[in-house]
Amino acid sequence: MVATIRYEDIVKVPKALLHDHLDGGLRPATIVELAAEVGHELPTTDPEALGRWFVDAADSGSLERYLETFAHTVAVMQTASSLRRVARECALDLAADGVVYAEVRFAPEQHLERNLTLDEVVEAVVAGFEEGSALAAEAGTPIRVGTLLTAMRHAARSQEIAELAVRHRDTGVVGFDIAGAEAGFPPTRHLDAFEYLQRENFHFTIHAGEAFGLPSIWQAIQWCGADRLGHGVRIVDDITAGPEPVLGRLAAYVRDKRIPLELCPSSNVQTGAADSISDHPIGLLRDLRFRVTVNTDNRLMSGTCMSREMALLVDAFGYGWRELQWFTINAMKSAFIPFDQRLRIIDEVIKPAYAKLIG
Repeated sequence: MVATIRYEDIVKVPKALLHDHLDGGLRPATIVELAAEVGHELPTTDPEALGRWFVDAADSGSLERYLETFAHTVAVMQTASSLRRVARECALDLAADGVVYAEVRFAPEQHLERNLTLDEVVEAVVAGFEEGSALAAEAGTPIRVGTLLTAMRHAARSQEIAELAVRHRDTGVVGFDIAGAEAGFPPTRHLDAFEYLQRENFHFTIHAGEAFGLPSIWQAIQWCGADRLGHGVRIVDDITAGPEPVLGRLAAYVRDKRIPLELCPSSNVQTGAADSISDHPIGLLRDLRFRVTVNTDNRLMSGTCMSREMALLVDAFGYGWRELQWFTINAMKSAFIPFDQRLRIIDEVIKPAYAKLIG
């Protein structure tokens, strides 16, 4: 009989996170304080009630409605000091949850309302991550945070943001992304940016296969050259279920090429990409040995953290420490930092910790 995995033990084991939005993970109390400073009106000024409001508002089954909640978080992230604080607290919160490596993404173009330049926005966020990481190390919970710069797929600044990412590649920015509503805004609209990034030998992921399905995945990979798929959950639509599932050509290509899937179980249920955690395609995709990773997406809107996401999977699929280690190593293998640095975290941090539990 498999021993029950306790939540407090999941918190303690090292975890790696690839898909987490900075503006989707603020502390409710911080939002209240920052909103008061800038005069932004919130649904409520009680931090606990505000936290519940975000989860309830995001829990609509619609990606578009889910994205509307970000108006409140982005509104309080328009100064260098607020960006720095939010990034610092993000690093500390992730570290306290046992995350040893994280890639956190945000869209610089959304933080220019108070006359910051794009470079100043990036510098503030990176400085905040560095401060938070230093404080976490002092507290005995070391973490490394890499920054992903996101361009909004409905806008026309992707080339500019791609150049911004490359400009800061040696000071904390490890990759690029596009995000926003998928329907009507295919990744091929930003082909120039992706071709530029490839010429610069720079890493990028693309939000695809969350709300729009197989065409967005196909474009992200075959037209744009994505290193990873942000969500990618709808790849299951190219798999015929049965005693021995049959993979279509696109699904087989994704699996054969070991293209990482940045799956976000709770978020996918909220936006309608999956009916429930137990029905989430992560179970099938894991069984079929896709390069599956587990992620938080937006910790505030989903009321979640990495430990909670893993605990939900343990409950839904009966996973043990071996499966949680597999997800963690998958994520670390797929990170956008150099190979030797990935390997060091796997061999010196992740494997030794899980070995004590697996036996």
